[in-house]
Amino acid sequence: MSAPPPYQNHPPQAPYGHAPQQPYGAQQQPYGAPQQPYGQPQPQPPGGPRRPQGSPLRGLITAIVVLAVFGGGAWYVWDYNTNPNGGKAKAEASHAARVEEGKKHDPQVGDCVKVEHPDNDPLPTIVDCGSPEAQYKMGEKLLGPDKHCGQNYDIGIRRVARFGNYTMCFTKV
Repeated sequence: MSAPPPYQNHPPQAPYGHAPQQPYGAQQQPYGAPQQPYGQPQPQPPGGPRRPQGSPLRGLITAIVVLAVFGGGAWYVWDYNTNPNGGKAKAEASHAARVEEGKKHDPQVGDCVKVEHPDNDPLPTIVDCGSPEAQYKMGEKLLGPDKHCGQNYDIGIRRVARFGNYTMCFTKV
């Protein structure tokens, strides 16, 4: 008997415990599925591909979380705009208080003031001219950075403001 020739047209054998390799791009077949020839389309299961189904409880929890987030945001906006003791009301009251405080320290010609910190950073505070606190009376407001009060004034206070520099001139009361 003669031995078969050493090189015959047999497919290569995979090493023990390994499946034979498929060509690049071929889809894996589930175990036990009928083999399709290479390049043939795979049949789809009836009704198309299936996706995993979530439980109704998971959907309910998701809906509750979404409603809570949007509800909380809506409540915050509503409360901020309507609560008389907080939010927008506090911001408006704070702004009004700052404006009033600023008016106390911005005298006009003819106003009487008391001056705090006359040496370092003088701060004129408007007071009633008949009050014992009244120290000076504003006589003139000079606009511009290089303006100086005349000889007939006792004190001059220079201010740098957003809308320009000015000097306030005062005489003793």
